[in-house]
Amino acid sequence: MKRIKTDILVIGAGSAGLSVAAGAQQMGADVTLLEGHKMGGDCLNYGCVPSKALIASGKAAHVQRNAEQYGVADAPGTVDFAAAKDHVADVIAQIAPVDSQERFEGFGVRVIREFGRFVSPTEVEAGDTTITARRIVIATGSAPLVPPIPGFADVPYQTNETLFEQRERPEHLLIIGGGPIGMEMAQAHIRLGSKVTVIEGAKALGKDDPELASVVLDSLRAEGVVIEEDAKAARISGEAGAIEVETEDGRRISGSHLLMAVGRKSNTDKLNLDAAGIETTRTGIKVDAGLRTSNRRVYAIGDVAGGLQFTHVAGYHAGVIIRSMLFALPSKAKTAHIPWVTYTEPELAQVGQTEAQARKTHGDRLEVVRFDYAHNDRAIAERKTKGFIKVMVVKGRPIGVSIVGYQAGELINLWALALANNMKMSQIAAMVAPYPTIGEINKRAAGAYFSPRLFDSALVKRVVGLVQRVIP
Repeated sequence: MKRIKTDILVIGAGSAGLSVAAGAQQMGADVTLLEGHKMGGDCLNYGCVPSKALIASGKAAHVQRNAEQYGVADAPGTVDFAAAKDHVADVIAQIAPVDSQERFEGFGVRVIREFGRFVSPTEVEAGDTTITARRIVIATGSAPLVPPIPGFADVPYQTNETLFEQRERPEHLLIIGGGPIGMEMAQAHIRLGSKVTVIEGAKALGKDDPELASVVLDSLRAEGVVIEEDAKAARISGEAGAIEVETEDGRRISGSHLLMAVGRKSNTDKLNLDAAGIETTRTGIKVDAGLRTSNRRVYAIGDVAGGLQFTHVAGYHAGVIIRSMLFALPSKAKTAHIPWVTYTEPELAQVGQTEAQARKTHGDRLEVVRFDYAHNDRAIAERKTKGFIKVMVVKGRPIGVSIVGYQAGELINLWALALANNMKMSQIAAMVAPYPTIGEINKRAAGAYFSPRLFDSALVKRVVGLVQRVIP
């Protein structure tokens, strides 16, 4: 058994682990990185990257079939499903070198391609090597959650870890789970020529503002996606090509393929956490505000920490703990400024509190301002007028923003900046946005906040009238 001593041991080479390894090594720490599966983790291989690539293929087909509104004849938008998956694989291949073992070894990181297992509070075994570290970072991510629905083990099913290897177009894809992953894949597959039925036990996109979610769901239904809500799966039966899902209220829904998209579970099984005195919760590893576990030498970041499960949160967590580990400075993870996006068309984006959350917290102090895409000249030119922005404001500062519409994921960046820096609506209003851009929607939303204060104010009108009479 070989033995290694290192400053920082990182377990997991996904987004969180790679960010820590690169940053810490380049700032002078000795870093060892363990990865027993694929470099790049879920995001590169099974999540963000392949899903957005497949969405792009579906969008290309959809645009061809709906070109007449621009004065261009509609085309069939014929899809070669296998070629679309080649596109997905090519996108992964282009990005993979950024996350590769060779690149990180070039930084000076010691990379060991084995799973890690705690053998003491400060030691981890990986293959034939025992590593002792001053600080250990658990960044093992998450995996698809497959609930124990009776019969599911007897039928073939896909998860996000196998879906992108499927090279034959599903005739009729059943998706259990109406969250962001389920709805994104529903729209991508309907555009690529499959029939799609989404089966959701509660409300589809139920974690988002229902007013905005309804815009997305109506759009998907208009494209042909069948969305069965309040449809908790009770039993699954059938075989490849002929699968049936029976719901608790007796609905029977048949299709050719099945995708499970009901959520994620933290990857902790292989870690032997008890040996390190590390406590877990129902959702992942228990951490404090600084992302430390119950073992003060060990941090847990990204999906495995059981909070918001987004790649950008993993990267943010990495920055939080680097400040603590390398510089011994106080550092805490916050969530109020974290945005998220569902990449359907129209897109659905959120940062901070939704309207319902803000009303519960702030009551009558809350002001909600809106601006519709239909009043944005660029959106009109692009025929992308479906959607609106909603800004929750307390005492002149935005505390939450919800956007549904074209490029919502790009628009939300400005508001994430505003919330992270406690900016005022006046600072957003002072921005000069180029015309015509979709980005003007953000400025116009800020204008909607100030308009009644300027144009409906008797005091303002009296002052203006006085100035016109008195000043020569």
